[in-house]
Amino acid sequence: MSLRGTRGGSPAAGAVPPRGRLLRRAATGLVALAAVAASAFAGSPAVSAQQSAPPSAGHAATHAATTAQSAPRGSTGAEAVPAPPSGFTTTWSDDFDGGAGTPLDTGVWRYDTGPGWSFGTGEIETMTNSTANVYHDGNGHLVLKALHDGSDPSTGWTSGRVETQADGFGALPGGVVRMQASIQQPNVTTANGAGYWPAFWMLGAPLRVGKVWPGSGEVDILEDINGRSSVFGTLHCGVAPGGSCNESTGVGSGERACANCQTGYHTYAVELDRSTSPEQIRWYLDGQNYYTLKADQVNAGQWADAVDHSFFIIFDLAMGGAFPAAYGGGPNSATVSGGSLNVDYVAVYNKPPAGHPTQNLAKGKPTTASSAESGEFPASNATDGNVTTRWSSQFSDPQWLQVDLGKSYNLNHATVVWEAAAASAYQIQTSQNGTDWTTVFQNNNSPADIQDVGISGSGRYVRIYATGRVSQWGDSVYEFELYGSA
Repeated sequence: MSLRGTRGGSPAAGAVPPRGRLLRRAATGLVALAAVAASAFAGSPAVSAQQSAPPSAGHAATHAATTAQSAPRGSTGAEAVPAPPSGFTTTWSDDFDGGAGTPLDTGVWRYDTGPGWSFGTGEIETMTNSTANVYHDGNGHLVLKALHDGSDPSTGWTSGRVETQADGFGALPGGVVRMQASIQQPNVTTANGAGYWPAFWMLGAPLRVGKVWPGSGEVDILEDINGRSSVFGTLHCGVAPGGSCNESTGVGSGERACANCQTGYHTYAVELDRSTSPEQIRWYLDGQNYYTLKADQVNAGQWADAVDHSFFIIFDLAMGGAFPAAYGGGPNSATVSGGSLNVDYVAVYNKPPAGHPTQNLAKGKPTTASSAESGEFPASNATDGNVTTRWSSQFSDPQWLQVDLGKSYNLNHATVVWEAAAASAYQIQTSQNGTDWTTVFQNNNSPADIQDVGISGSGRYVRIYATGRVSQWGDSVYEFELYGSA
């Protein structure tokens, strides 16, 4: 995001310690959408950076996608979550169908509250969890509303910022993840919108277990400032200041035209594509790709650290700060109170790697574990086919998660979708009797939270035997998938 700095309650260059256990997060996701190629504005300043505070508890809920692909719509109508594009499946979505004036489900969303200055971006609003600032409108929309009280335009603003409890939205190696939302930007203009800063973006899940921003990665899907009817798309990576992502500006599209984006709903999306060489991030507006960033345009290690893992999603409506200041500043005496960022739906879609097996032998099979953090995180969550539930162990080593396939299979593939609180070292082991184990895969000290590997072995029982953790939390798995033949 443009000049976002450390977007989220922590020092720009410091590590971000977790604010308590991340009680429920979500698993894999994919994103691919489209966007209208928009003409760039000449001579526009560079774009921004943003970082979120680490989370507390919660988990994401899933909603089935029920309709065909979306098109741009009018200013009031709600739309069902679009069906996935060809080759993709729907991983998670929210269509914001709560009653008028109701708050968000805190099992799915977390409120980021507090003064804007604490986000490190110069904002002047205070983010709240009040239904005056964050609410369902009763017509299938999330509303984030900025309100002003008093006569001084530089103080007295409140607004809203929310992020998913789920932090497992990412692409398998060789796959694609697509994040997409239908949004109406605040209905303001350059005459009365100085200081407005709406955003739809995502942050790397490793941030939640202490990895430093911007190395943990940030992808800004939509930003606009000061009612300019535009859109910015940006990647943040590496180190700040400087680095191959030019922090804290980031690397991205610069300012692109977004006609009627203040008065109507438009679809904004990004695809993280790990199936190409080099890997790519593609930004879309209303189905057309307006900017593509390739991995070889930045440092290879910094790209991998920023992109090749899971993410969580954020919506916010900031007021003031460094990014609006770069385009004239604000708020000022003409800035109107009550502008809102309206979200019709948000969805995550995934496309698997080419040739990836499809019949998950572990789904729904009896699953046990060495321990559980609590009754909310049983072993069965790791094999229920739902990426928004997880197993979490107690906070010690070693730990194991075991699946009974019911009979012996010849196994050739395994997928493990870890929470950010992953095992850094583990083995996948097979057994015919549940007592004598053979190691068929060994991971030595790699903290990657999405692992998809070939294996060769047979057995009725299969387990993950974890011997080292990437954080002080327990070992935590969203999904353990096994593939093979009888």
